[in-house]
Order: sequence, then structure tokens, then C-alpha cells
Amino acid sequence: MKESTVRKSRLDKEFDKIREREEKGITRKESGNRAFRKMMNNRLALAGLIFVFAVILASIFAPLICRYNPLKIDLKNITQPPSSEHILGTDKVGRDIFARIIYGGRVSILVGLGSALGAAIIGVFVGAYTGYKGGWIDGLILRLSEIVMAFPQIILVLLLVAIAGQGLINLIIIFTFTGWGGIYRMTRARMLSLREEEYVQALRAFGLNTFSICYKHILPNAIGPIVVNITLSTAMFILQEAALSFLGLGVPLNIATWGNIVNVAQDLRILKSFWWLWVPAAIMISLFVLAINFIGDGLRDSTDPTQQG
Repeated sequence: MKESTVRKSRLDKEFDKIREREEKGITRKESGNRAFRKMMNNRLALAGLIFVFAVILASIFAPLICRYNPLKIDLKNITQPPSSEHILGTDKVGRDIFARIIYGGRVSILVGLGSALGAAIIGVFVGAYTGYKGGWIDGLILRLSEIVMAFPQIILVLLLVAIAGQGLINLIIIFTFTGWGGIYRMTRARMLSLREEEYVQALRAFGLNTFSICYKHILPNAIGPIVVNITLSTAMFILQEAALSFLGLGVPLNIATWGNIVNVAQDLRILKSFWWLWVPAAIMISLFVLAINFIGDGLRDSTDPTQQG
């Protein structure tokens, strides 16, 4: 006896879902609004977003907020404690700590975000293509990423800084070169999984080219973990810049950065008696990194399809 119903393939079920969503008027815009609402309902992510946005705005409009030049030396007011004149006090050469923190955010955030985006551009585009295409080029890039990741990153960064020299651009390039491996391997792993889906096979059957299938149709389905990785990489690079500047190997000391401000804590006398020289900058680094991590968690929950309610 012939069965009355024909078992549907997975691809047919996906098409049925799309048809039902279109009939109900559920558009991509509404789906994006749902992700946005879920992000806004996450209190920690929202608090982190507000804090990061406020710090970035303060750094951009620093001249309107601070009346002191972060590089101006005032030997008459050295190591002054916090007061109405200097909100967070002054450092060993009379520079205003508050102004240095606000202006220093420009460089620290630029290093962190610029390095994370640079590493993401390399890792995502290379990982997406090689993960989908496979072959000898995939094996070659995979071995190269393993070589880069085999070294402890901070050791490799110190080595490259010693070779290339200190400098803002040098630091961003070095962080990008040493940080692309992780996001590359994550993107490659996602592509290896998604390329076996039936909708990809259907796209191949329709004759779409490799780049269109890879970057237009598969990559958007892996964008959630990639965005989260970028936020975590930004926080990591900010911490690394602070660590290198604390050791005197990051951005040159004449440039105000959060790490350069904390650099004075190497002196035990300052560490004990002049807390305002380093505690505010250390708190700023901690809060900013924590806020970025909260944003990453919120983006993961709102963009990952497996987390949708």
C-alpha cells in the first residue's frame, strides 16, 4: 500500500518554515528588532554598552571636558592629591591625572579595537574561504596558524616589539599579526560545519560561485560567534597594551595611555603613598574591559540562533 504522505527532506522543511514566516509577515527587519530588544533587555550588556559609549565619547570630546593639557608639566603642583582644582590629583611632574585618563582612552581604545578588527579581517576572510574550499591551501594556512599560536602570545609580542621598536602603529600591527589565529580557527570550524548543510548543496546546484556561497550565504550564519570574539579580543588587546606599557615596552611613555599611567606603580614608594597616581587608571582599565565582556555576552545571547527563545 502506497503511503499517503511523503517524508520531507530537511531542505523542504526549511523552505516550509520560510514560507510560513513570509505568510505571517515575519521579515528580517522584525527578526533584527527581536535581537535588538533581547540585547536591550540584558541589563549587564546594556550597562556595559552605556559605559563604553560614554568613555568613547569622553575620549573623543576630551578638549571640551578637560581644561588641562595631559602633557603639560607643572613642577609647582607635583603629586598633589585629589582636590577641587585637580579631580584625581597630579602625577610626579604635575600633569593632571584626570586629563591623562580621558586623553589616554583615545590611544588605549584605538590599540584594542584597531588590533581586534585587523585580526578579525584577516582571520574571518581567510578562515571562511579556506574552511569552505578545503584542499592544500587550507592545510597550509592551518599549519601557519598553529605555528603562530604555538608561542605564548605575550612572549611573541615582546619579541616583535624588541625587533620592530615601540610605536602606536607597530603595536597595532604586532597585535594583529599575533592575534588572528584564534578567530581564524573559529571561523574555519564554523565553515566546515555549515558547508555540509543542505541549503549549501542547493546553492551549488543552482551554480552560484564560491565567493557568493561562502561570504554571502554561509558567513552570515556564523557572524554571532565572530562578533563575540571581536569584543573579547578588544578587551584582551587593551589589557596587553596596558601590560606592555607598564613594563615600558608599549606605546612610548610620552604618549598618554592607561598603561603608561599605571607604569608609575613600579615604584614601591608611589605604590604605598601616592595611590591616586595609578589607582584611577587601573580602575578604568578594569571597568572598561569588564563592560566589553558584558557587551560580548549580550551579543552572543541576542545573535546566536541557538540562544533564541
